[in-house]
Amino acid sequence: MMNNQEAMNWQNFKNALVQNPDLILQFQYAESLWVDASYHITEIKQAPITSVDCGGVLNSWTEVIVQLWEPAAKSTERAMQVSKALSIVKVVESKLQLNPLGTVKIEFGNSQFDTRQMYPAEIIAAGENLVVNLTPDFTQCKAINRGGSCGTTESGEECCAPAATEKPKIQLVNLAAAASCSTGSGCC
Repeated sequence: MMNNQEAMNWQNFKNALVQNPDLILQFQYAESLWVDASYHITEIKQAPITSVDCGGVLNSWTEVIVQLWEPAAKSTERAMQVSKALSIVKVVESKLQLNPLGTVKIEFGNSQFDTRQMYPAEIIAAGENLVVNLTPDFTQCKAINRGGSCGTTESGEECCAPAATEKPKIQLVNLAAAASCSTGSGCC
């Protein structure tokens, strides 16, 4: 999930498209860098994520990933209309029920920009365009996000573990001294 910003869910992303079907859909992936107008939406993936973080807490969420592809041969001067993107969404949703609360990510890369998944930071209607401004994803520690800690504290507590009042004592047994087998005892 996004750090310090609420991630856009599929329902809100799709609603922004539905409200602007006649606009041209543009994606800005970095300052003054745009996905080429000849892009295709190659697939929409739904990824259920289940993880255990460094503090031992089970986490789960769903991501809806829209993959964009720039063909080598540029075939158009104008990006697709939002209505065309919605027709692709309709085909996908006829076969795959997308989680309306799933976190939206846009997957994109080209020869100058390594493929990565980014969040739609904002969607702005500007003139004839519907501009989706993308922001990168960052790794983060969920234990810190829960108010925990990551690392070792001054008192020596372990990374992300709940504070223990007393460490458990382990009794060691000398197995070599205890290993006395006599005939018929059933130990061998």
